[in-house]
Amino acid sequence: MDVEQRQRVDQHVVAGPPPHVLAFPLAMRLMTGRGFPLPVVGLVHTWFEACGHRAVRAEEPMQLTVYAKELTAHRRGTEVTMVTEARVGGELVWESRSGYLSRHATQGAAGGGREETGAEALPALHEWRLPGDLGRRYGAVSGDRNPIHLHPLTARLFGFPRAIAHGMWTVARCLAEAQAAESDGAGRRLRTVRADFRAPVLLPATVVHAAEPGGDAFALRGPGGRVHLTGAVTREA
Repeated sequence: MDVEQRQRVDQHVVAGPPPHVLAFPLAMRLMTGRGFPLPVVGLVHTWFEACGHRAVRAEEPMQLTVYAKELTAHRRGTEVTMVTEARVGGELVWESRSGYLSRHATQGAAGGGREETGAEALPALHEWRLPGDLGRRYGAVSGDRNPIHLHPLTARLFGFPRAIAHGMWTVARCLAEAQAAESDGAGRRLRTVRADFRAPVLLPATVVHAAEPGGDAFALRGPGGRVHLTGAVTREA
């Protein structure tokens, strides 16, 4: 199941989300196709990882390929792994994988377990106030108009009391801080990122961005300490 499209992109930090956003319309064409094994409406993004193999210049045409790799059992349903690859002249310059969960009743706790992390101990660096229309605003930019992100009424149809923030918005915001901190130091490019979405951010919300200054790990927490997001980056030497 491949969908390809050529686009141009001004991309300086290719480990980050921009190629993912550019390729999302292709992912939607795939996930709404008749042969896709899960219902696209209500899918929940559970994790994201990406690797930028080299920087991409604005004048380089980028070919994007999206495909579904595998289905796995999850303690809350079934998860599909979506892969995005970006190439320039046949050279693989960026790639990502994402997990999307279709929630349904299960008979056991197979897969999808949560490991303990040190996210609670990371020092708080910023407090962000997220407006109630954040999901609609990000959806207009990204094309991800999943009803769980748009309005309280549509979110409640899928078991959420209010609309929830897009996981990719939270990752992008944390990576922007990581890159800004790096630009004040050695200026090394972010090469890889891994993020796990651990609890939904109900909108509107106040969240705390936490990270070890100069370190690789980051997290997003609620005011009460609930962990919404954990992640880590690597940088070029």
